[in-house]
Amino acid sequence: MERTYTEGLVSVIMPIYNAEKYLAETLNSIFSQDYKDIEIVLVDDCSKDNSANIIMEHQKEHPQIVYYLQEKNMGAGAARNKALELAKGQYVAFLDSDDIWLPDKINRQIELMKKTGSPFSYTAIEMMDENGETIKGKRKIKETCDYKYLLHNTIIATSSVVIDRTVLGDFRMPLRRGGQDYATWLMLLRGGAVACGINETLVRYRVASGSLSSNKFKSIKQVWEIQTQDEKINKFSAFFHVMCFGFNALKKYLF
Repeated sequence: MERTYTEGLVSVIMPIYNAEKYLAETLNSIFSQDYKDIEIVLVDDCSKDNSANIIMEHQKEHPQIVYYLQEKNMGAGAARNKALELAKGQYVAFLDSDDIWLPDKINRQIELMKKTGSPFSYTAIEMMDENGETIKGKRKIKETCDYKYLLHNTIIATSSVVIDRTVLGDFRMPLRRGGQDYATWLMLLRGGAVACGINETLVRYRVASGSLSSNKFKSIKQVWEIQTQDEKINKFSAFFHVMCFGFNALKKYLF
């Protein structure tokens, strides 16, 4: 049966796992949004820290929080999929539990999506360290992105994405060990939709110390697997895409 969604409602999709260090700050960045028609769907992947108590304290003042505890630890992809199942909104917005939104993020994206007719939007980000200090300023983005462009470029940060489900449907993330977000964006754009971007920093993305280089090498391997296995792209074309992807990723992180 086809799902119906609450018009105008933005459902924030957030997996939770041992998130106590930054969770309150991340939640406060949602509460501070200019756009107020928001529900927050938190799926706890069996945290062993104080995350559940922090969430319950915030629920007392913010009834728009929906909390769900997984029966067992299943990973961020499965947690996001459960949150997508529970979410009621026309729009879904992804946010990781240690990242931060600027106050006008959601409002700006909804306005842009209505203006352009695009069912998918994203923004530029800046990177911060574990203490909230900026370590890399705005990562420039292209203001439109289609399937072909995404095959060879790293451009869409998960915590920046807003999607209109009345257009793109009741989707789920592919359950892969890594790269579920990239595989999802390809899946959603495969049919010809064009994503629209805001080339301004509206998200602060937290990076664990020493993780940049190792994550980039790992992501290149994931891109190869997603393109050859999920997207069924021939290996010659995928090799070219991956080389371009790696170069563009390196350029954005280092220059």
